[in-house]
Amino acid sequence: MQEGKTGGPSAISSSSTGVTAKEEINVYQMSTMQLDRALRYLPTIKKGLIDFLKRPARSIIVEFPVELEDGSVVTFTGYRVLHSRVRGPGKGGIRYHPDVNLDEVRALAAWMTWKCAVADLPYGGAKGGVACDPKKLSETVLRRITRRYIAELGDNIGPYEDIPAPDMYTDAKTMAWVYDTYQMMHPGRNNLPVVTGKPVDIGGSLGRREATARGCLYCVQRALAEGIVPNLPSVRGAHVVIQGFGNVGGIAAQLFHEAGARIIAVSDSTGGIVHEGGLDPEAVLRHKEKNKSVQNFPGARNITNEELLTLPCDILIPAAMECQIRADNAHRIQARLIAEAANGPTTPAADDVLFARGIPVLPDILANSGGVTVSYFEWVQNIENEQWDETEVNEKLRVKMERATLAVLEKHKQLLTRVERGEIKTPDGQVIRQKPDLRIAALVLAVERVANVALERGIWP
Repeated sequence: MQEGKTGGPSAISSSSTGVTAKEEINVYQMSTMQLDRALRYLPTIKKGLIDFLKRPARSIIVEFPVELEDGSVVTFTGYRVLHSRVRGPGKGGIRYHPDVNLDEVRALAAWMTWKCAVADLPYGGAKGGVACDPKKLSETVLRRITRRYIAELGDNIGPYEDIPAPDMYTDAKTMAWVYDTYQMMHPGRNNLPVVTGKPVDIGGSLGRREATARGCLYCVQRALAEGIVPNLPSVRGAHVVIQGFGNVGGIAAQLFHEAGARIIAVSDSTGGIVHEGGLDPEAVLRHKEKNKSVQNFPGARNITNEELLTLPCDILIPAAMECQIRADNAHRIQARLIAEAANGPTTPAADDVLFARGIPVLPDILANSGGVTVSYFEWVQNIENEQWDETEVNEKLRVKMERATLAVLEKHKQLLTRVERGEIKTPDGQVIRQKPDLRIAALVLAVERVANVALERGIWP
């Protein structure tokens, strides 16, 4: 799904020419900053419980050799972080990318905890990955990497322990290898629930491939119907810009187009294209499959990913990498609404700029929770040895996404009212006057749900 730059601490500076330097931020630092902002609005939570909620329950690093097809041997590094098991087993994807590292995986695992809580799923957050370049490796080598990675994790994954799923540069085929490896190591059980996002003929759920994008559409539709953007009651006729044309962005383009939106620009890792009259997502997909890029699409003009982010539009959907909307470009965003289909595309500094400019952001832990929601449906189907019709899956997804969207919007209203009344104070008694944005509201909702369950269960022993 998404990837991101994971550099050092945020450092925003101006050169002698007055040009703002690109903001660099470590994504784990970013996830912690987001949580700290939300915790200001939850002053009654005990400090010890806050420390518990911040820290991952388990972080695993594995190093293993894999023989390449030319006979050479390369050692790969893999990671798996289980952030929380308070609400249930861990849940989170596996990504393959050269830049995968422990900080990135820790941040993504924490976001998964909050995402599952916002969606009200009986899971905690987890994430995993292997530092490798899948674009330079054959399918045979990728299969060997997957099998060895899963074998090294051993019983640290399991149907009721930690349940992987696809993420960036992994897919249903990868999940089939995960399942088969685990099955070989644990014969005689129903092991289908150990992993989600599998091919449909070995227990995958209908509708899972489109779930993240479809959930984003449902979220946006519900938020617009609730009046989040003045004079924009629905996606019909809305001008939409999508950064990323992969498993999420490409499907989002198709689904928003089918819902009546006008897709005016899309991009992939090579760059973007724009056509104000509207793009046909199916035609763009065929062009990309043939040319390995969306650029040079007939009738459209080529632009950079940076230029794409600043196009005038009604809805901007970041569906690519982390840290794309930053302090150095947020002031140039011209969208009326941002819906985060990627994980962590907006930095905290950019959140401040967008909030001050009145541009609402439907945060990632809400807007892209459709994928883990249908993964939950797949897990339930596997446990019950059932397969639901796609219409049933999509309807259950719509209900979940609308319920989560309404819960976040309601929490936001509650927080705004409490701030206006001066009811929220810091531990030293100072009244908090800063109004929260939707990300803070979503995190407050998530933290409350996880903290409540932790307290109800009691701290063991």
